Amino acid sequence: MSTAPGAPTVPRSALPWVERIGIPRPLMWGYVAVLIFMIGDGVESNYLEPYLRDTGFSSSGAGLVISVYGAFVALGSWLSGALSNVWGPRRVMRIGAVLWMLFEVLFLVVALPSENQLLVYVFYGLRGIAYPLFAYAFLLWIQLTARRELRGSAAGWFWFAYSAGLPTIGSAIAAVSIPLVGAYATFWLSLGLVAVGAAIGSFAVKEARGTRPMVDTTAPGFSFRSELLRGVSVLKRHPRIGIAAVVRMINTTPYFGFFVFLPSFFTDDIGISESKYLALVTFMGVIGILADPFFGRISDRLGWRSTIAWAGGVGCALGVALVYWVPQLAPGNYAVALLATVVYGIMLAGYIPLSALLPSLVPEEDKGNAMGIYSLAAGLSTFVGPLTYSVVDPLVGHTGVVIVYIGMYLVGALLTWRYLDVPEDPGSRRAGGPGTAVSLAPKDLQSS
Repeated sequence: MSTAPGAPTVPRSALPWVERIGIPRPLMWGYVAVLIFMIGDGVESNYLEPYLRDTGFSSSGAGLVISVYGAFVALGSWLSGALSNVWGPRRVMRIGAVLWMLFEVLFLVVALPSENQLLVYVFYGLRGIAYPLFAYAFLLWIQLTARRELRGSAAGWFWFAYSAGLPTIGSAIAAVSIPLVGAYATFWLSLGLVAVGAAIGSFAVKEARGTRPMVDTTAPGFSFRSELLRGVSVLKRHPRIGIAAVVRMINTTPYFGFFVFLPSFFTDDIGISESKYLALVTFMGVIGILADPFFGRISDRLGWRSTIAWAGGVGCALGVALVYWVPQLAPGNYAVALLATVVYGIMLAGYIPLSALLPSLVPEEDKGNAMGIYSLAAGLSTFVGPLTYSVVDPLVGHTGVVIVYIGMYLVGALLTWRYLDVPEDPGSRRAGGPGTAVSLAPKDLQSS
């Protein structure tokens, strides 16, 4: 039971139970597919680097493999939207699944047994394109299908499935599997899980909207190349997409930057053991995952923009301050450190509605391009966070880095509140329409 944009709102109580909690019924099996697929993708997330070192890679070489992989993840993130525009989300999901399994088999059968490090870089790196094609194409499918008043909830459940798989359940499976069958066999287990998720996503989801392109591929002048270029020029045609992308990058930039120095900060300065620190981070992640559907539901009631600006931007600024300064007031107190990090983990989920808001900034023919930019911004944050630390810390130390991260979140909150109001936002509809968003270009910024 899905609706086209502008269709009349149906009371939540009249919907099937699965839609009442925010999952579009025609896509229910797609959520299961993403969960299983990302579990498989996440199995190796915490043991690949030491495994490569044990097979002859230097520490820097193993790190470079992961960096190359990350670069291709960013590429795949952008392509997921641009290709969905041309081929439809389901076909892009199938391509992503096939590429994942192909390059994983080449990695396991050719690269690792031959001990050829170049082949490891090539096959494992190229596999990085695959999971964004599968996962983020489905995220776009959700936004095309979900009822307008439930898009925040639908996005929340997507991120719940995604994050529960990578790395949470995937890492737990590896922890059980490796002592039983070894690290190499566990790679094959991950392949099996991905294959199951791929099969469900490819054949169990019957919703028709995701099976066809979002643009008219028979129109005069259409070409594959020109459509890919539109995936970049969307930033010029709809400038608020660029603003939303900056907000998305801010979302997890401090998060990834934190993990460069938080381990030594907690163990050396606060006096918490490494094992307790790892448990602390795991608990923060689990609580954050559980908060994803909650903030999706809240945003459908209070508004996407309000939730992003206040819970995401201001809330994360407060969370960063708590993570850094509160444990210093009680060195060695694990409960205090745990509470501070959990608050930050919960507030990160305040950005969930951005998945619903961003594609609402553009007409349907550009929604795939918009989501490609969104996904690219998410990938770039994994690079910008550590880079910010590397540049700022030598100049002003950890405290200066934390202040910069807090400033990022507050700037993101301001950008969201000032520029990212759309008519589809539940908060805007309740207030009678957008009235506070500022237009950067009268013609370009009003399309939504």
